[in-house]
Amino acid sequence: FQVGVFHARALGMAAKTYNFKSITVVPTAKEFIDIVLSKTQRKTPTVVHAGYDITRIRNFYTRKVKFTQQTYHDRLTMILTEFPKLDEVHPFYADLMNVLYDRDHYKLALSQLSTARHLVDSIAKDYVRLLKYGDSLYRCKQLKRAALGRLCTVMKRQQSSLAYLEQVRQHLARLPSIDPNTRTIILCGFPNVGKSSFVNKVTRADVEVQPYAFTTKSLFVGHTDYKYLRWQVIDTPGILDHPLEERNTIEMQSITAMAHLRAAILYVMDPSEQCGYSFAAQLSLFESIRPLFANKPLVIALNKMDVAGRESLSAEYQAKLNKFETEGVTIMNMSTLTEINVDDVRNTACEKLLSQRIDVKMKGKKVQDVLHRLHVAVPQPRDSKARPAFVPDSDVAQKPAKSLREVEVEQGDDFYLDLQAHWKLKNPEWKSDIIPEIMDGKNIADFVDPDIMARLEALEAEEEAREAAGEYDEEIEDDGTRALRQKAAEVRAKKKIRAAENRLKKSKGSMPLPRKAMAQIAARAEAREAGDDDDEDDYEDVESGEDDEMDVDGEDRGRVRTRSRSRSASAGPDRKRARSTSAGPDGRSQSRSRIDLSLSTDVAKAKAKRMSHVAQRPANQFGRAGEADRHIHMTKPRHLFAGKRKSGTHDRR
Repeated sequence: FQVGVFHARALGMAAKTYNFKSITVVPTAKEFIDIVLSKTQRKTPTVVHAGYDITRIRNFYTRKVKFTQQTYHDRLTMILTEFPKLDEVHPFYADLMNVLYDRDHYKLALSQLSTARHLVDSIAKDYVRLLKYGDSLYRCKQLKRAALGRLCTVMKRQQSSLAYLEQVRQHLARLPSIDPNTRTIILCGFPNVGKSSFVNKVTRADVEVQPYAFTTKSLFVGHTDYKYLRWQVIDTPGILDHPLEERNTIEMQSITAMAHLRAAILYVMDPSEQCGYSFAAQLSLFESIRPLFANKPLVIALNKMDVAGRESLSAEYQAKLNKFETEGVTIMNMSTLTEINVDDVRNTACEKLLSQRIDVKMKGKKVQDVLHRLHVAVPQPRDSKARPAFVPDSDVAQKPAKSLREVEVEQGDDFYLDLQAHWKLKNPEWKSDIIPEIMDGKNIADFVDPDIMARLEALEAEEEAREAAGEYDEEIEDDGTRALRQKAAEVRAKKKIRAAENRLKKSKGSMPLPRKAMAQIAARAEAREAGDDDDEDDYEDVESGEDDEMDVDGEDRGRVRTRSRSRSASAGPDRKRARSTSAGPDGRSQSRSRIDLSLSTDVAKAKAKRMSHVAQRPANQFGRAGEADRHIHMTKPRHLFAGKRKSGTHDRR
């Protein structure tokens, strides 16, 4: 890796964001051809006759060839434009794509599509020139077929390149959104030492954590906040201690991130050796990849301190760690399981990176231009006499007054909040006076304090401070409030039951009953609940509309009930049989059609049905087919099946 060259390029490039998820899908060669030919057939004229003027026939086929060439050209240009160029992107992404997709293969695929675009343009140009000399419809048609055939053959040869670029596009869309120029913390080290656990603790990411090595196989990004700034924390796959040439693709992603990103390096180590690798191997890996940490803040985190910390290491390892500290490396203990010192490690890494970024900016030219415009006044002492701050003894001995919240907790139910107790008036006795509405002939509501906004902001700030301090977290609930809430819950439950009963009582598809009939039904329902079950038949009579006298005024409830009961008794089994015959499959009586009830003759009924169908026609005209209607509008398009079919393939274009 040419680390120095890549770093120089990274520093010289302007900040740029990369959105690989917006790259358009790359179709296969067959889909590419179908898309272009179908669009040509839809967007260009389709009717030509031998009797037309030869100039018109030439223009007809020339337009088809030019349209096909332009469609191919635009599609290929879009693919070549949207895919990132390795020479123009950030060195981190360029090197990462080299590791994941092979730089040579990627460039070769794009160059083949660029060559295909040039061939498409040249072929179309040649056949347009030949079409100018076509002397008949047959010759022009054959030239058009030859031109489109050669264009499609060019695209068929790009099958492998298109398939490869589609796989690259899918993988690029799954890459994490890493900003190479923002504040970054990179975690590295052996597998299974606790890197992913640290990312899950300090960020909102959810990286998979398992008790075996190489759980993380790609780069994962989480974001955290420190000093009101957004930081990205990158979890890299584990690295083993062997030469660079023997490292696989998973390990090379970590090397790429450490080599090209300006970030703070957090090297995680496991002194307990529960990761499966000795502490000596972890130190050896640190020494081998240390050149990648040049000019970057470095912090060594000794994880799993709840099992074994720095104090449990041997004297040899202690001496090596002390040597690292003398070289400017910060070494800290932490435990991601118990979350001990996790935030301290993050804060230390962030502080070191912020200090370095500030130093780099201070060495630049822009800072000097700003400093020349500023003047900082530094007061000079006028004499050698000391003038310390003076605090009166009365204020020192005075105890802080209790807050209203503390007084409320002490007094309990006897506490009374006097909103006028803190009013600052000329006469303190005025606090308990009743506020008048009119004073000196003016409405006091019209009075506006000039400092009202400043006082309101101060009050809101005080309230936010109290909420942040947790003064209102504890909720005190007495027995009366608890009983009131329980009663309210019962009322809500009763209302839900009543609503469900009303929904069940509503009869759909039938005419609504009169108010008097509804009152009788409700009265009989109450009587049934009270134990009178003899009214069930009467309830059915009224609900089905068979009680002819239920709308008569002046009759009391008992008289109507007696008459209906006697009528139901005189009806006998014939009425019950008729009622069971008219009932539907669910046991309820079926309502008759309004046409059958209102018209007497069959001729009038048939005429009424015809008139209802005629009135329904305008509504049916607007019921057009939508995308959910499975209807094939045209099974045999004329432009594909008209004419003489020659030998060869007849697949639909």
